[in-house]
Amino acid sequence: MKYLLHLLLMLPLASLAQQTPAPTTDKQPIVLRSNRMQVQAKSAANRPDKAPSFPGGAAALGVFFQQYAKYPDAARVKGINGNVLLTALVNADGTLSDFKVAQSLSPDCDAEAIRAAAQLPPWQPATRRGVPVPCLIQLPVPFGNANVLKVAK
Repeated sequence: MKYLLHLLLMLPLASLAQQTPAPTTDKQPIVLRSNRMQVQAKSAANRPDKAPSFPGGAAALGVFFQQYAKYPDAARVKGINGNVLLTALVNADGTLSDFKVAQSLSPDCDAEAIRAAAQLPPWQPATRRGVPVPCLIQLPVPFGNANVLKVAK
């Protein structure tokens, strides 16, 4: 009988222990503003608010490569033309570094593209909330064609 009394007293306590309280939502809603980046799930996914830009725009970049990139004779003889796609880092001070060939055209054109791109003047750096930040870009270097250049961000 003593055990039965203890069991009856414990049943209501056991049922209370099994109930879980409802989760509270104390988080403030996320407010999105124009010219501001959306909140991302991963911190590495943060992108700049303003992309880096070449002084004078894409047209000036095309003129720069027409002046500084020399079409290799071996590529001219073989009739190779197109764009060498480089990746480069636009640093917070606007200088470019870490040139790598992302899409090759020929070994001669690749080497010439890196040589010409290394002579690029400083860019307007990317900004995040008004602060300059480094940003990786893709830079097409034309050989044997006069296509309008577009820098991929």
